[in-house]
Amino acid sequence: MLNQGIKIHFAHRTFSWSNEARGKAAVHCVIVGFGLGDSSGKTIYEYADIKGEPHAIAAANINPYLVDAPDVVLSNRRAPICPVPEIGIGNKPIDGGHYLFTDDEKTEFLRREPQAEKWFRRWLGADEFINGYQRWCLWLGDCPPGELRRMPEAMKRVEAVRQFRLASTSPPTQKLVDTPTRFHVENMPDSTYLLIPEVSSERRHYIPIGFMHPDTLCSNLVKIVPHATLYHFGVLTSAMHMAWVRSVCGRLKSDYRYSAGIVYNNFPWPDAPADKTRQAIEAAAQAVLDARAQFPGATLADLYDPLSMPPTLLKAHQKLDAAVDKAYGKSGFKSDAERVAFLFERYQQLTSLLPVASEKRSRNKTVVT
Repeated sequence: MLNQGIKIHFAHRTFSWSNEARGKAAVHCVIVGFGLGDSSGKTIYEYADIKGEPHAIAAANINPYLVDAPDVVLSNRRAPICPVPEIGIGNKPIDGGHYLFTDDEKTEFLRREPQAEKWFRRWLGADEFINGYQRWCLWLGDCPPGELRRMPEAMKRVEAVRQFRLASTSPPTQKLVDTPTRFHVENMPDSTYLLIPEVSSERRHYIPIGFMHPDTLCSNLVKIVPHATLYHFGVLTSAMHMAWVRSVCGRLKSDYRYSAGIVYNNFPWPDAPADKTRQAIEAAAQAVLDARAQFPGATLADLYDPLSMPPTLLKAHQKLDAAVDKAYGKSGFKSDAERVAFLFERYQQLTSLLPVASEKRSRNKTVVT
């Protein structure tokens, strides 16, 4: 559209649509009015409540993300546009579920094969992380062959995985038949890393993210950021980053679908902050983690539901928002649209001088073939 001279003249941002039909599905809509050539008096209709009425905002330009910002279409990048840790997916076993266990299943397995206990690792996907339950993974990729052969129950699992892969009609899966103890994708950081759920409810003001220890394995339903610091956690869990997510991420139904190539790798981080600014963000980020820790019996789903979010946690997030805004040299944003417009301008500044080397392939995961 853009390269054919088509311009957006007005737009209604996301709102909820319903009708009187029985069994109706939830539908989220946008309305875009466009034409050949530009026009004056452009208007964006913003919905503070997607089920409520809009308010009109005058705009100098309306870009494809329906914000008052330059016409930009984000590319699917392989590396971040800023000097920050690279992001990757978690582990993808392609095991038919034979290496994954609930608490009860693990207990029963170890009753029959107690020597396998040291090969179990905690296993987290987005649902387990947010809703506070756990599963376990029998990770045998590092198990010496002599030790593995002395565990008959584990060997049965390995053979079941081999048969599952052998029966697949997928050529990539069939290639894994000869390495049944290994995963298709292996991403196992050797130090603390950051976990970001791939899918999260749009009701939440902030996507719950958190630090994980290397003894926990993550599934491919989350994104992980090795070598992330409190500073990176602080920026990624701020109102600034969340505004970016809401505007550019994909959606599963209406839920956020966080991606590496579009969301994270295109995000315009602040310029390298002064020590005082970085320390302020780190202190505010730690305060968010401390506020969560005050409620050990609560899940992240409990803590980040807008109706049950503790005031102490909300206040900690608001202080973090202010610290991150200050790192950008801005404050007083009235809406997500204002934040995103600012971020798109920064994106253009950063990418106009971006070296070709920044498009290199990510190296933070191993694909077993």
